Amino acid sequence: MNLSNQLRHYRLTTAEILYHMPDHPGVLQSFIWQDLDLAPRFPVLHRFLDFWRRDIEGRLHSVRVASAELVTPGEIRAVGHLLRLQ
Repeated sequence: MNLSNQLRHYRLTTAEILYHMPDHPGVLQSFIWQDLDLAPRFPVLHRFLDFWRRDIEGRLHSVRVASAELVTPGEIRAVGHLLRLQ
């Protein structure tokens, strides 16, 4: 991830996905997914969940999402001096 994406408000997004095991539907399994995404709509996560519903046998039970900014305003500042070591 480059700085320009971080400045466009991409966030580190983690989702805990609970799903029913295909061979044992009464048993829930946990899957952790993590990627950079845009809150609050989370288009990357939604694409992944669409893929899951379409191509993976385990029926989704629930999804819990956490998101954190990668760069905050206090972490970016202009550099006043440049030192070159030779």
